[in-house]
Amino acid sequence: MKVADLMTRDVRSCTIHDSLNAAARIMWDHDCGCAPVVDAHGKLAGIVTDRDICMAAYTQGAPLDAISVERVMSPKVISCARTDELEAAHRLMRTHEIHRIPVVDSRGKPIGILSLSDVINHWHGERAAEMAVEIAATFAAIRRRRERTAAATAASNGDAHSSRDPAKAPKKKRPRASKPSADLR
Repeated sequence: MKVADLMTRDVRSCTIHDSLNAAARIMWDHDCGCAPVVDAHGKLAGIVTDRDICMAAYTQGAPLDAISVERVMSPKVISCARTDELEAAHRLMRTHEIHRIPVVDSRGKPIGILSLSDVINHWHGERAAEMAVEIAATFAAIRRRRERTAAATAASNGDAHSSRDPAKAPKKKRPRASKPSADLR
């Protein structure tokens, strides 16, 4: 099976000069979690995700209209062609620990997106068990990447308690829940 058989074709891109607000609008309007980023010639220059936008809003303390896509996009973007085999695209996802991969034409312009969920939804029948192991390995690789990123961020911030290990986190007092008022019962 080819990538073209499963990819989402109605892909909306933003430019490196667009604001994060424009990128968020694309994701909201088209119910997607990422947008390919193109340069002035329409060629793939990066990718921006909903998580990139959230983290930029949190860490930069500026309105989304004031932050350009170029400042937060991932410029090292892995892509594939519509004629690539599905298994090859899945291997790229696992190797590079990503959930989505832009599909580009021969000129490097985005023409689609292939997501890990597209791959998961495709496998059925006899190969389902075999591919379930492959998909689980991909998710494990993505999780390890997130853990490495979180640990590196914590180390650079000098925060020993930022790990994902709840046993190492300081205990926080939780506010007591109040009883609902009579009109909410």
